[in-house]
Amino acid sequence: MKITKVDPMVLALPFTHGGPATGFGGREWTTLDYLVVRVETDEGVVGFGEGFGYNIIPATRAALTEVVAPLVLGADPLEIGPIADRLERALHLFGRSGPARYAQSALDLALWDIKGKTAGLPVHRLLGAAPRASVDAYASALWIGDPARVAREAERAAAAGFRAVKLHETDPACVTAARQAVGSAAALSVDANCAWTVAEAIEVGRRFADADLIWWEEPLWPPESAEALRQLRASVPIPLAAGENATTPTEIAALACPGGCDYIQPSVTKVGGITGFLRLAEVALAHGATLVPHSPYFGPGLLATLQLAAVFPAMPWVEYLWASLERPIYGAVTVPDETGRIAVPTEPGLGADPDPTVLSKYRVA
Repeated sequence: MKITKVDPMVLALPFTHGGPATGFGGREWTTLDYLVVRVETDEGVVGFGEGFGYNIIPATRAALTEVVAPLVLGADPLEIGPIADRLERALHLFGRSGPARYAQSALDLALWDIKGKTAGLPVHRLLGAAPRASVDAYASALWIGDPARVAREAERAAAAGFRAVKLHETDPACVTAARQAVGSAAALSVDANCAWTVAEAIEVGRRFADADLIWWEEPLWPPESAEALRQLRASVPIPLAAGENATTPTEIAALACPGGCDYIQPSVTKVGGITGFLRLAEVALAHGATLVPHSPYFGPGLLATLQLAAVFPAMPWVEYLWASLERPIYGAVTVPDETGRIAVPTEPGLGADPDPTVLSKYRVA
């Protein structure tokens, strides 16, 4: 079998999220944008993958088209490990993180999809995992900024069955409002998106004391400073989470060292796909950290994360973006049930193919 085509598709999906206009990286989001790649083979088996994502899609798409695809055309898609190793070495001059790695991630997910379809097995079975019927999802709310609206959305997520809610807020008043709204019905975490210095975070963290957070995610700038995270962890008794911006075992080991992060969050669309995730997860677990992957996606990245949840049964949650798409990419396959759990797909490969109508309607140039 040989890879004959690598086709990146940008999907722009209208959405609502219960708050005002939002976005990251200096751009307001009017749509949720995803980079989905379709990999074709000479035997007719097709796999789908996803690379990060959102504002950086033009760069990731260019890396996939101009750099990654030419290196793998004609290769055997079932040789996933050798392909990953070859790309790691060929692409390291472009950085161990960033668009080239995100493009590699997209390809890797598609190759695992092809391998599972060829074998007639879901990816988690290929990896030797026992069946895990479903996994808890936490509702990951986008930034809102208004305490009353934050409280309403947290309460709405809890009423929908989610037993954990994550806020993307930096105002302690918003966090307090959410806790008062959900009471003991849902666990709370906060993602600060690298907002503060150590001194600033210590002050803010003390104001979070009554919120009873299960974790505080990426509170510091820069996010890779493991020593600064240890300083914060020693000063504020809130478990810390980080790792979505880490892409190497060395970075994960530093974050997960004693006194550092309690939760490690590899992102399957950033770290080299499933192959990269497996390498990082092994290091995180060896250091006693808990895996809670970064997965605010509705495409193949979410399916791959669900497959990995079966491989790592101690993974307590997967991240589910608390937003409503005009039309879901996979129909009901990735929709949580009334208890906030998502079924681990059992069809071959990643578990489902994107709805072709969605690919056609929402694909943009």
